[in-house]
Amino acid sequence: MRPLRVLLTGSTGFVGGAVLSRLLRERADGRPVEVRAVARRVPADAPAGAGWVCVDLTDPASLDGVARGMDVVVHLACRVDGDAEECERTNVGGTRAVVEEARRAGVPRLVHLSTTAVYGPGPHRSVPVDGVTPEPVSAASRTRLAAERIVLDAGGVVLRPGLILGAGDRWVVPALGELLRRVPFRWDGGRGRISAVDVDDLARLIDALATAPGPVPSGVHHASHPVPVRNSDLMMRLAELAVLPAVTGDLPWDQCLARLRETPGRISERQFALLASDHWYESEEIWELTDCPPGPGPLARLAGAASWYREHLAAA
Repeated sequence: MRPLRVLLTGSTGFVGGAVLSRLLRERADGRPVEVRAVARRVPADAPAGAGWVCVDLTDPASLDGVARGMDVVVHLACRVDGDAEECERTNVGGTRAVVEEARRAGVPRLVHLSTTAVYGPGPHRSVPVDGVTPEPVSAASRTRLAAERIVLDAGGVVLRPGLILGAGDRWVVPALGELLRRVPFRWDGGRGRISAVDVDDLARLIDALATAPGPVPSGVHHASHPVPVRNSDLMMRLAELAVLPAVTGDLPWDQCLARLRETPGRISERQFALLASDHWYESEEIWELTDCPPGPGPLARLAGAASWYREHLAAA
């Protein structure tokens, strides 16, 4: 049986590492998958089974020939921080270079990871794809929205997950920990609902799209778990697992913001709102279209990541 050949960018990242592990697993149908893993440098603990290629997305010439012979390109590499110029070079220029290389190589399938952060400030409640006009705030989100257009023009699949949880998450739960230190209350009663997904469930979805035997649904799709997570439930679960401290007492939202301003820190008011107030997006469709069960949800998956979170937060 001819192997399916997948080019994977962002192979050493939080999501990319989970996708790489999923792609390299033995499959029930017996079809082998060969992965060409792209990274700026090959890690010392690089997983066996993949062919590694060093590429700099900001240098299009370094991609020449990297997609030759591939059946699928899964583009996960992106810049989530940095100034506007850095984000433009990686997220827009890098995506354009990947798409052009895929086109030259005649790769028929392109899967790209974006984010619901392209929608900008909420509150957002039960929003379908582009049910509100995207209004990205940060340079990272603006350039990731621009990258989407490059992929869509090439007929690719764009996934917009919300918050991504699991072992390797260095933003969501660490940010919640900082916010609890600055505002040690239930924020606005913990009633905010957010779209979230466990990293391994997201990896299963990306794997299903990359390896599907038939056509895959092009266009933009939300890629969170279909059931949004209430902030109070997330914080309670993290406390039960001894990842974050438990809190008592509610504080209205305007007072939460006042307390945040009184105690400087890394997390901005906009990011606080993203984590604590309504930001949830209809996400059922892509799981149904791929016949990929979404799983029990990110709260149920947290136990598996709790020890990683505890070690990471202690080290930080």
